[in-house]
Amino acid sequence: MAPSHVLRCCQRVLAWIPVAFITMVVCWSYYAYVVELCVFIYLTVFHFSFFMFVWSYWKTIFTRPSSPTKEFSLSKVDKEQYERAERPETQQEILKRAARELPIYTRTGSGGIRYCDRCQVIKPDRCHHCSACDMCVLKMDHHCPWVNNCVGFSNYKFFILFLAYALVYCLFIATTVLQYFIKFWTVSLPDTHAKFHVLFLFFVAAMFFISILSLFSYHLWLVGKNRSTIEAFRAPVFSNGPDKNGFSLGFRKNVTQVFGDQGRLWLLPFFTRCDDVIHTFSESQNQLLNNHSNENHLEPNGVKTGMSLADYSRV
Repeated sequence: MAPSHVLRCCQRVLAWIPVAFITMVVCWSYYAYVVELCVFIYLTVFHFSFFMFVWSYWKTIFTRPSSPTKEFSLSKVDKEQYERAERPETQQEILKRAARELPIYTRTGSGGIRYCDRCQVIKPDRCHHCSACDMCVLKMDHHCPWVNNCVGFSNYKFFILFLAYALVYCLFIATTVLQYFIKFWTVSLPDTHAKFHVLFLFFVAAMFFISILSLFSYHLWLVGKNRSTIEAFRAPVFSNGPDKNGFSLGFRKNVTQVFGDQGRLWLLPFFTRCDDVIHTFSESQNQLLNNHSNENHLEPNGVKTGMSLADYSRV
């Protein structure tokens, strides 16, 4: 039987196959459109959409997911006590004591402190462990095989822009190639090998546009609700129970949670953050958590004064 590290290495190599496939399709589309079709009046818009698409895709792939900082790790004494404890109740008492000063308010389904045995950290709110990346990811949305990366706090904006510019790229190709696609079927297009590139360009662009459109629409809905894909399927649990709208702040503030406060940077794949650290939870959850926050000298959203998610994350 092969050693586990060899299997892990093979898995990492195989995980790049979907990315390689997308890269090959994009490179071929560039060649087919620019070299074979070569309609000069369209090339400026084509190159702009191509550049923004590739830039966003690159940032989504190579932006490392954010993980919890050392503040969420147990101390050496607590860790030893946790590992020696035989009863889950005893372990929870240790976790509750360690998490007393941490900005954590979501719980497990049974009401306990969320703890990752693999990473050995107390999970911050909206943080989940990714088995593919083998790490805890802040505000994890999902692990995407097409980018071979976890989509979460550090690159969710890039992922949304990647989908948006992929739509623009596919739509532009499909609409500008349509007239040549019609000529192909009316036999008025010169009989060269370029006609086959035109045929496949239209089909591939239309197919990807339709498939991406549904995914993009779904994630826009999630952004408007301030939910992750995980939270859409399993509502976060607070001290008063599950609340699917526990992080919703209203549409505008929900959008700024992903795209940041500076509107002029929303369409550019730069990391931007929301500087409003006062409201992280919905109004109902803020009222519920207010008393507990005051006891621990925290702001009503459970975050220490002047802190935001980026301040207690490690990239």
